[in-house]
Amino acid sequence: MKTIDELLSEGVAGKRVFVRADLNVPLDGTTITDDGRIRAVVPTVKALADAGARVIVASHLGRPKGAPDPAFSLAPAAARLGELLGADVAFAEDTVGSSAEAAVAGLADGGVAVIENLRFNAGETSKDDAERAAFADRLAGLADVYVGDGFGAVHRKHASVFDLPKRLPHYAGYLIATEVGVLKKLTDDVKRPYVVALGGAKVSDKLAVIDQLLGKADRLLIGGGMAYTFLKAKGYEVGISLLQEDQIPAVQEYIERAEKNGVELVLPVDVLVAPEFPDLKTKAPANPTTVAADAIPADQEGLDIGPETRKLYASKLADAGTVFWNGPMGVFEHPDYAEGTKAVAQALVDAPGFTVVGGGDSAAAVRTLGFDETAFGHISTGGGASLEYLEGKTLPGLAALED
Repeated sequence: MKTIDELLSEGVAGKRVFVRADLNVPLDGTTITDDGRIRAVVPTVKALADAGARVIVASHLGRPKGAPDPAFSLAPAAARLGELLGADVAFAEDTVGSSAEAAVAGLADGGVAVIENLRFNAGETSKDDAERAAFADRLAGLADVYVGDGFGAVHRKHASVFDLPKRLPHYAGYLIATEVGVLKKLTDDVKRPYVVALGGAKVSDKLAVIDQLLGKADRLLIGGGMAYTFLKAKGYEVGISLLQEDQIPAVQEYIERAEKNGVELVLPVDVLVAPEFPDLKTKAPANPTTVAADAIPADQEGLDIGPETRKLYASKLADAGTVFWNGPMGVFEHPDYAEGTKAVAQALVDAPGFTVVGGGDSAAAVRTLGFDETAFGHISTGGGASLEYLEGKTLPGLAALED
């Protein structure tokens, strides 16, 4: 795929450059609680603006129903982008209507505008090719050149990700180029031992990547809510913990295959339990109990890995040549259940090899728990995209940039 450096060498002064970013940041009302994804696109936007381009930044945020919804407005993200750039950023209150047209027409060389949430238009996410194409045509009318830099969305066959690049000269931004380079290190140039730590709520979200990794990784460490389906598959009582019973047969098959393939599959040996899920708003003390992984009471819920598991997982990461981590080890948003996730993050910091935090909640946890982001080899902006790449899938947004 062509890169932004090639575009800059061709000259962009006066050209309208459409940057498909990922500004899908978490909001508490209108307050951004983690601006990592906005900061990630700044190098691309700044380079284009400094070269005299007229930059149009577009993104989705959340899951509105194909119509405007103030709760999902990109206005806070646009304001934050302006702060990070140290420049005024215009904001259009629609995607392809009169406000967007006026904002783009009003751009001077080096100016930046953000258009409203792409998903306020049903054509962005439509499964109907014609409806998606019609929206892509209108977006293409705003610009002369396309730069894809929203890695967190490249696994979606959406108008701004898949259809729009086909209508304009297209290039990969700095973020996408970096993310793809990192993922190639996890697939084509792996330094061993290769250790993968997987957490998060649902084992079903990770089945396909586990299937692939059983032939590639040396060790798999399992935590988070998905761990209880693995423990149940081994015949353990898991109480009222998160459980996907319909996935037990698949998990049992993976446990057997891991042993056959010589992949070390490491499960929790102890967990923190409580009779109910903690209050994440008040952060009221939860007073959990630590029990062995094979002794979870029937009326208790597992909410984090225990202290012995933290030590075990740290030891399994200590000599890693390559680490990929996706998914927290527990309910890290509550201080009483954050220690497992914190321990894995610290183990990545201490590991001698190349460490990748695979986006999503893992990236949010690293920042929430106060880690220095530069202590990791790479923090991805796209959890779902990273997982699908590792599964071996073709990502529509990357395929469109490669054409």
